Amino acid sequence: MIGPGSSVLVNTSRNGIKAPRCFVLTGSSLASNPLQLSATADEVPAIINSDPPITNLSQRPVLQPKESIPPEFLYTLRSPQGKVCVRASLGVEYMVRENKKKYYFNVNPSFTQVRGECGSQKSVFSLEFDGGHLEFTFIKVPTVAFISMISFLFEVKPKTYVGVVNHEKLFKAKNGLSFQCKSQTTLILASYFRVKLVPLQIQAFDLNNEAFGKEVECWDDYNKRMIPIILGAVAAAVCLIAILTYVLVRERRNQGYEQL
Repeated sequence: MIGPGSSVLVNTSRNGIKAPRCFVLTGSSLASNPLQLSATADEVPAIINSDPPITNLSQRPVLQPKESIPPEFLYTLRSPQGKVCVRASLGVEYMVRENKKKYYFNVNPSFTQVRGECGSQKSVFSLEFDGGHLEFTFIKVPTVAFISMISFLFEVKPKTYVGVVNHEKLFKAKNGLSFQCKSQTTLILASYFRVKLVPLQIQAFDLNNEAFGKEVECWDDYNKRMIPIILGAVAAAVCLIAILTYVLVRERRNQGYEQL
């Protein structure tokens, strides 16, 4: 039996690859001890900024039985000097499975704040609302930038869901470019909990004029764009082959008539 304040850990692996970890907590242990961000010399706590600043965080999560499109919003994280270090345009939806039924919660930009840390090699970008947060950790190496970790907290009484997704190079893009995915991006954190990001465009580091760099499209977008082109090319090739076959057959018949 799981008592108040205890947790259940879901952690499986395949072929040596670590699976996402997800905790379900009952009780209020996390409510009294919220996660805190710490800063190193290179990771300076950033000022709260969400273009425009949002101060109302009074709306608690309420699960809905029907899915709807999450509202898209442009979030920015600024350094104490006012320089944009992370820029993200996305809609966020949480999906919870309870008793074989699915329930949904869309993050409302009107009740969300941006917090985090700006650094030259590492930045932390967190969307925080009353009852949870979604946090991205960005890493920059000499040629590319990527997200190395995504963590979340979601509290719907009497349960609190906490999880971490570790990936070597998630949403990778060359320095100065932004990662974009118009298709649905789903983070499967456990069999009973998922986070959907749609549509998504995100960039940390090297934001010229505080704007997104050139887009690097995700694999799903690439497939959606290329499959019609490939099918069209195949259809054109089939038509061309049929036409050439008809012409060759007709010429051979004409040659046979001339010999007679």
